[in-house]
Amino acid sequence: MSLIENLNWRHAVKAYNSTKKVSEEDLNKILEAARLAPTSSGLQPFRVIVVENQELKEKMVKDAFNSEVMRDCSHVLVFAAWDSYSNEKIDKVYDHHTDVRDLPQGRFSSYTDMLKEIYNAQTPEQHFAHTARQSYIAFALAIAQAAELKIDSTPAEGFNNQFVDEILELKEQGLKSVSILYLGYKDPEKDWVSNMKKVRIPMEEFIIKK
Repeated sequence: MSLIENLNWRHAVKAYNSTKKVSEEDLNKILEAARLAPTSSGLQPFRVIVVENQELKEKMVKDAFNSEVMRDCSHVLVFAAWDSYSNEKIDKVYDHHTDVRDLPQGRFSSYTDMLKEIYNAQTPEQHFAHTARQSYIAFALAIAQAAELKIDSTPAEGFNNQFVDEILELKEQGLKSVSILYLGYKDPEKDWVSNMKKVRIPMEEFIIKK
């Protein structure tokens, strides 16, 4: 199927079959799609936390907008962004770039010096606003890859970020949760939206040509 057909197939599932699990092979494909997402300056300023332990999921249910979805899905992917930029983080990423490309370290120093100057003049709040936006690119690609594999998903922002951050000890890793992607296989009897038509704004209204 084409990407458009896959996107037409998917919907935000409202109920999952708790007995059906996503295979490790398919999960890794979804994670790889997120890892390959483009990011500003190639910094990849976010991480994806994979929660499959049922006991941990049960702890995270508190304050979730749809607790049954979190409880019954196969996996919970938490997209968490850097809480701030730093010279050390930028250097680490670009040292990795030069190592992989077999280039001398410091090859991109003029560019990284410019990045450091820009980010050093900003607040941590501005940093997180930027890193969080970057994470949404990977978030979207993970959704698309899941659809290609015919794995159901539910994107979510309806959760207590601070609570999830504490459970997953994200602060200690310099991360803050941004969004959640539930993965699994829908329960066709309980997923009330499953047989409804997909609704989007008409193309002629959605696209504005100048």
